[in-house]
Amino acid sequence: MKKWLLLAVFLALMIASVLHFAVDVGVVLPTNVEPRWVQDETRFREALKTTKYSVEILFSQGSPAKERENVEALIAKGIKVLIICPHDAVAAAASAELAKKAGVYVISYDRLIMNTEAVDYYVTFDSVEVGRAMGRFLVEKVKPGTKNNPLYLYAGALSDNNSFLFFQGAWEILQPKIADGTFRIINSSEAQKVQNKKNLTRGEMAKIIGQITTNWDFNVAKRKAEDDLTRARAADKGTVYILAPNDGTARAIADAFRADKDVKEYYITGQDAEKASVQYIIDGKQSMTVFKDVRILVKDAINAAQLLLEGKKPTTTAVYDNGKKKVPAIQSEIQVVTKDNVKQILIDSGYYSEKDFIWPKK
Repeated sequence: MKKWLLLAVFLALMIASVLHFAVDVGVVLPTNVEPRWVQDETRFREALKTTKYSVEILFSQGSPAKERENVEALIAKGIKVLIICPHDAVAAAASAELAKKAGVYVISYDRLIMNTEAVDYYVTFDSVEVGRAMGRFLVEKVKPGTKNNPLYLYAGALSDNNSFLFFQGAWEILQPKIADGTFRIINSSEAQKVQNKKNLTRGEMAKIIGQITTNWDFNVAKRKAEDDLTRARAADKGTVYILAPNDGTARAIADAFRADKDVKEYYITGQDAEKASVQYIIDGKQSMTVFKDVRILVKDAINAAQLLLEGKKPTTTAVYDNGKKKVPAIQSEIQVVTKDNVKQILIDSGYYSEKDFIWPKK
C-alpha cells in the first residue's frame, strides 16, 4: 500500500512538473549582445503581461546550433506557436522544419527564414522601404547640381535576407543618382560594375554585399571603414555620403569617418532607433535612423500567435517569397528620425523618456 502511495505521489509530482513547465508560445531571438534584440525582449515581456498564454524567450547568441537547441527545448515544453528571428536565414530552415513536424505554427519574426515551406507567417517591417528611406535621405542631402559626391556603401550580414531587402531598396533610389554622376562609389568594385543597372539580380547583390558586409558587427564595421579610408584619396573624402545598414554599424562607421582629418562633413544612415544612436543624432554624430516601432512589431507577432492558438487566421497585408514558399506577411510602418523630429517621434510617443538622453542647453 505504501509503495502504491509513493508511486501515486511521484506521478502527481511529475504531472505537476510538466504542467508547470508547459509553454504555449516560444520566442527565439538572435542574440542579447546587440541592443536591438534586448530592446525586442523588453517589448515582448511588456506585451505578454496582458496575455493568458505562457511564453518563454530564448537567445541563440549568433549560433544556428544554439538556435536549434532552443527550438528543441521549446518543443519539449509543448509550445504550439514558435516566433523565431533567425540568425542565419538559410540555416534556420532546419529549426523551422523541426517545429513544423511537431505540429507547431512557425512565425518568422523580422527576418524571413529562407528555402523552406515550414514558415506559416512572416511578421516584419517593410524592409525594402527601409532601404528606400535611407537612399532618399542621402539623395536629399546632396547639394543640387553637384557631381562626383563620394558614396560609401555598407551592408548587413550575407546570411540575413533582410540585408538584401535593405540594399535593394537603397539601390533603387541611389542608382539613378550614381548613373547620372551625382554620386561616385568609392569602396565597392562590384557595385561599380553594375552602376548603370537599376534592377539587380540576387547574385549581383550577393557579390556587392559580400564585399561591403559588416556582418552586423560594429567592430567589423569600424575596421572596414578605417580600411576604406586608408585606401581612399583625399578627393574621395571632403563631404561624404554613407549608406550604413543599422545603428550599431552606423555609430562605428561614423566614429571612423569623424576621426579622418580629410573628411569635412558626412551624412550617414541607420535604423532601429537604438538609444545610443538617438544620442548620436542629438549630438550631430549620426544623421538619421529609420525608426521601426518594435512595440507594433511585437504586438503583431503576439496577436498572430493568439489567433493561431484560438484556431483563427491572422490578417496579412503582403507576401514574401522565401525561395520555396510565398509566405503571407504582416507589415508594420516605419518612420525616419532626424535631429529635427527626434523628440516628436521618440519622446512624445512614449517610446523613450526624455530623461534617457543628454540634450543641448537652450
